Amino acid sequence: MRISTSSTADGVLSQLQRLVSRQAELQRQVATGQRIQQPGDDPAAVGRVIAARMERGSLAQFARNASAALEYSKTSYAGLEQLKKVSDRAGELAVLGEGSLDPDAMRAYAAEVNQLLEQALSLGNTRFRNDHVFAGSAVGAPPFEAARGSGGRIESVAYLGDLGRLTVPLSENATLQPTPEPATNAGLAEFMNQLVALRDALGAGDPAAIRVVRPRLDASENLLVGALSEHGAVQLRIEVAQAQQKARLSELDRQISAETDVDLPEVIVRLNQTSQAYEAALSSSANILRLSLLDYLR
Repeated sequence: MRISTSSTADGVLSQLQRLVSRQAELQRQVATGQRIQQPGDDPAAVGRVIAARMERGSLAQFARNASAALEYSKTSYAGLEQLKKVSDRAGELAVLGEGSLDPDAMRAYAAEVNQLLEQALSLGNTRFRNDHVFAGSAVGAPPFEAARGSGGRIESVAYLGDLGRLTVPLSENATLQPTPEPATNAGLAEFMNQLVALRDALGAGDPAAIRVVRPRLDASENLLVGALSEHGAVQLRIEVAQAQQKARLSELDRQISAETDVDLPEVIVRLNQTSQAYEAALSSSANILRLSLLDYLR
């Protein structure tokens, strides 16, 4: 069988083109560090990368949700902690008011309770990202409204929030409520109204009325302690979820990297081998293509 010179040349050129193309691909991988440039480079790997990136996107959103939930919970906790301090001081003043005090001391204590009441109202209307954290799910408006009498003093406090609660998804199957439960929110209004009663009893110098208020203040303090404990547990749960999300994100990044990144030392070795093969093929093809029929007839 005779092989034509043109066929030989075509075969040699085809081999050289394959080596040039392979060399260019390996050079690209060394430069970019990426194994896949087009979907056709490895369709199966591309499918796995797309699935992993979609999962990573969902997980990143859950991580943002957890961060926001933790901030809401910390804001609520800080407000409850300050309200607990107001409650502690009000309890101390109630104890003092039950003793034998002169009218001036009683009025001074009444004035202090009035300031505690104003502070409690301000704390009850705490906002985070323009959301009122003690309003249930009706976060757009202040949840506590004070009715004021002559002189601007608070006479009563009403809770205007609802019985809902902010809910945040932490994963495909788990949600969390980072703000206080409705019973706590409504109980804060009752606490403020007991401060009104304590202030008025101290102002009137009425120990008997103070004795009526004290157990109600104690009940409000128990409510605050319970709410603080709940928020401590909520924050722990969020932090555990964040640790799990971080671990899952790290594993997904590793999987994506394993599918798309090149093993640089291995690629460099293959590039060197391809370059050597190209040089050898170039040298051989030059010799082959230089031959003619006259060379065989000599």
